[in-house]
Amino acid sequence: MMNRIEKTFQQGKVFAAYLTAGDGTLNQQLEQIHALIAGGVNLLEIGIPFSDPIADGVVIQRAMQRSLAKNTTVFDALTLIKTLRIQTQIPIILFTYYNPILALSEQHILAQAQQAGVDGILIIDLPFFEAHDHLQTCAQLNLDPIMVIAPNTLPARLPEIIQHARGFLYYACRAGTTGVRQQLPNGVDEKLKQIKQVTDLPVIVGFGIASRAASRAAVAHAQGFVVGSYFIQAIENGASPEQLTALARQINPCED
Repeated sequence: MMNRIEKTFQQGKVFAAYLTAGDGTLNQQLEQIHALIAGGVNLLEIGIPFSDPIADGVVIQRAMQRSLAKNTTVFDALTLIKTLRIQTQIPIILFTYYNPILALSEQHILAQAQQAGVDGILIIDLPFFEAHDHLQTCAQLNLDPIMVIAPNTLPARLPEIIQHARGFLYYACRAGTTGVRQQLPNGVDEKLKQIKQVTDLPVIVGFGIASRAASRAAVAHAQGFVVGSYFIQAIENGASPEQLTALARQINPCED
């Protein structure tokens, strides 16, 4: 039986959005998420705030700082997800650095995540060769461990990473950090071809997608794309739910 992630990819291209839990009130975030869904988003990444988000640019760093200033916890993020799950069957990925999970009981936190309605876990700074216990826990709880591939991932390393992945692969398409950029970097199509030669898992492209031109280029070679900083910057600047829906439609290549 297909899970929510598999069903979504079966239905066509995936438009994923990232938001940091606690960057706003619970009701505000629920409104924002539903606004993005109305604009075409069909997969959601909810980030756990962390004090040293080394893969994230200044926009998401500020969102995490705002969230941490309110003492947002892992459990607050799960409350958001649990509330959201009552309202929608959109696939939800818990996006986190490893420290917030390691500081608690990983088995307990992931069990709580599964009960809240999380479909997959993406731990951005956990190398696959150190992830044995995490992968075991995910398998026990029927959670998809989402693996990240970078531009500098060696072709010989791809099969090793992919054999542990479930759900989909996340291609972080540029070196450095997340941010708001108008175009994809050079070489994305070649890297995606390398990946697709060794797996049938769907691939989504993230890190810096902030225009329809970039999202269109991503789905020309991949099964989906992720937008994070672009939406968070709009929220930081006071965008209303209606404006978020409009922004999502602007960036969605399926609106062509």
